[in-house]
Amino acid sequence: MRLFLLFMTIILASTSCQKQQKYEKFIIDQSLPTNDTIQLLSKLPELKLFNSEVMESSTRTAYIVQHAFYYDGPRKGSFLFNDYKCKAQSQNDTLNILLNNDNGYFGNGVLVKVFNSQFYIKDIDPSTLKREKKFIKSKVLEQKLVLNTNKFNKNDSIYGFIDYKCKIDSLVYKHFRGYFKTTIQKN
Repeated sequence: MRLFLLFMTIILASTSCQKQQKYEKFIIDQSLPTNDTIQLLSKLPELKLFNSEVMESSTRTAYIVQHAFYYDGPRKGSFLFNDYKCKAQSQNDTLNILLNNDNGYFGNGVLVKVFNSQFYIKDIDPSTLKREKKFIKSKVLEQKLVLNTNKFNKNDSIYGFIDYKCKIDSLVYKHFRGYFKTTIQKN
């Protein structure tokens, strides 16, 4: 009986310690379209991530920097990515904001799901093939989302800022921060 109780205690403790998806309220800042970085995005051409890519926007849709670092024993390594694009799709009452640098074989970024004045972030698994979207589990350390509105209609422009820190596993940390703008598409 004691062994059974010990076993149940361990199971309950481990399941109660697992981090549930963290939902938070986003901030509305109607002045985002006049932000210096957003204005600069409108003056730069969109990134072309691969030769046969069909460009959906003539101007840059995101300036986001991801700093990822990892520990390998006593050594620390880091990677810096800044080649992200933004795409937003409205699906019923949910807005999906994809901040990614997908080239068809490799993708790195996040999917932000926005609904009922709340949001949560899912990390994209970089090991994707043939345009599939896979996600990896992560532990949210901090997250902040600022949008210019909370009304999301097809063909409206959306402007935003994201600051997201997470731990992918016991060795990898990620800080994803920057501005984005795009036109909302209907899914």
